[in-house]
Amino acid sequence: MVRKLFGTDGVRGVANTDPMTVESAIALGQAAAHIFRHKGGGRHKVVIGKDTRLSGYMFETALSAGICAMGGDVLLVGPMPTPGIAFLTHSMRADAGVVISASHNPYPDNGIKFFGPDGFKLPDDVESLIEELMYGDHLRENRPPSPEIGRAHRIDDATGRYIVYLKNTFPARLSLEGLRIVVDCANGAAYRIAPLVFAELGADVITIGVNPNGLNINEQCGSLYPEVVSGKVREARADLGISLDGDADRVILVDEQGEVLDGDRIMAICAESLARKKKLARNTVVTTVMSNIGLELFLKERKVKMVRAPVGDRYVVEMMRAGGYSFGGEQSGHLIFLDHATTGDGVLAALQLLSVMVEQGKKASELGTDLVSLPQMLLNVRMKQRVPLESMKGFQKARGEFERMLGERGRIVVRYSGTEPLLRIMVEGENRSEVEAIVKSLAAKAKEEGR
Repeated sequence: MVRKLFGTDGVRGVANTDPMTVESAIALGQAAAHIFRHKGGGRHKVVIGKDTRLSGYMFETALSAGICAMGGDVLLVGPMPTPGIAFLTHSMRADAGVVISASHNPYPDNGIKFFGPDGFKLPDDVESLIEELMYGDHLRENRPPSPEIGRAHRIDDATGRYIVYLKNTFPARLSLEGLRIVVDCANGAAYRIAPLVFAELGADVITIGVNPNGLNINEQCGSLYPEVVSGKVREARADLGISLDGDADRVILVDEQGEVLDGDRIMAICAESLARKKKLARNTVVTTVMSNIGLELFLKERKVKMVRAPVGDRYVVEMMRAGGYSFGGEQSGHLIFLDHATTGDGVLAALQLLSVMVEQGKKASELGTDLVSLPQMLLNVRMKQRVPLESMKGFQKARGEFERMLGERGRIVVRYSGTEPLLRIMVEGENRSEVEAIVKSLAAKAKEEGR
């Protein structure tokens, strides 16, 4: 079956425009409830959370209606980070979890993604089954009788449960007393939770992006705009800046000098600490093809192996679970600590880096300083059609020649976008001008053969 709805991270689009419509949300709720009813048997329950987008209200109601129509009970928790829903789904022994969010996208967009009873995102085959049910007659023929229609309940203490869980991931012997932290919540799902977590652990917290109005999520704030928190860190002479995205599953940090620490730098710092404590499973870190080769060299010097997954935090998690690894992430700030969580968690990741700072008595700028990121350039080439890469003979020949020229201290990654007719060409190397020249040359070859 060709997938019409699900992308690399659930269903996403402009609210009130296909596929992000009320009708689709009802059908998604019905299909998911039907699947998990058969998997769990008996009466089943589904946790629903959302970020702060205006359209979240209508999707929350539509999903609830669809789930109840198929005999499922709904547990509504309101605004909650994506990793919070993953945690609550598992801890409350629910049969599934649903997040209504478009992550770092602007407010007109929204999305719907699912978690299984174990708190992990659904595999592709289950998402495909949901689509198949939505477009068939099976759901209409299997509606439960009136007495078996489900109910919706609001869970008032969900925020408190998640805060306690997050605090418990921070070593009990340590404290954030004496640290000043700037937290940018992107006017998103963590606007209440994140400041409380850091404050209750003893930090002096300065907040940004904690006044959502339904229309300002990710607007000139959050992880896509680290310069905002960077400026505030310098102004307030803070020890660390924490910049979350709209659903708080990713984080970008800023040191006390206002310098940005991306996902690669955070992984370098945390991996080195975990390896030193013998807490890094199989002494391996899982990243994606987009992580800088500088991180690979940094880890290699410390006898830590690095393996790469396709782009997308769900694929990082899948590789971690398959290989028995415990830590991984993306350059964009999705960081997964499987000893604590089942998905990327921005607040949890910030806590882990803070624990390294406190434990070693160092400033953020003093950690991971041996990581040297090589020049990297990404160019998106708009193609008239998705020409199979293997059929682009001239492009592949040029790519091979450039790869031999770059050697072990350079890389070329080429892939199509999952949603647009864009060919993404990424080149890394030691010489920036050489990297730029290679990218431009490959882009020209791609356009020539993609006519």
